[in-house]
Amino acid sequence: MSRYLAFLRGINLGKRQIRMADLVACLAAMGLSEIKTILASGNVRFAAVADTTLKAHIEAAIARQFGFAVGVVLRGEDEIAAMLAAAPFGQLDPQADVARHVMLFDAPLPADLALLNRPLHTEVLRIDAREIYLACYRQPNGRYTEGLIELGKQLDQQLGKDYLVTTRNWNTIEKALA
Repeated sequence: MSRYLAFLRGINLGKRQIRMADLVACLAAMGLSEIKTILASGNVRFAAVADTTLKAHIEAAIARQFGFAVGVVLRGEDEIAAMLAAAPFGQLDPQADVARHVMLFDAPLPADLALLNRPLHTEVLRIDAREIYLACYRQPNGRYTEGLIELGKQLDQQLGKDYLVTTRNWNTIEKALA
């Protein structure tokens, strides 16, 4: 058995509601074990037999159970541990008024990806094979993440709609293995 984390894209927004207990039951019915949800925003840790079709099976089970499609970005527990060990936000001033985010992609990013037209209050700290690490600084209106929508549009233009991405606050990633 291997341990994984599934990050579900766009649930508990509008009419796309999934109770975490129902999600756990859905995944258990698939044969997954050691299932634990992290917060109520579609983050699930579980154990399963390693299988290249696992992501597709989870997406299909969720669509059958809840009546709408949900994209899943899957990472192995070892991949999350490596992300944490790499300390991508280590260079940030600990006193900075900043929100730390990571964009998780389901496929490798192009090596020549350039994010040139990003909002000035959104700093790209690092681009890895399937992750982009962002520091979002507090704006006068009190918000941090308005630039993520603009950045998402830019990525859609550069990458096309074939890339599935979901964004998580780094605090969530830090809790993922706890």
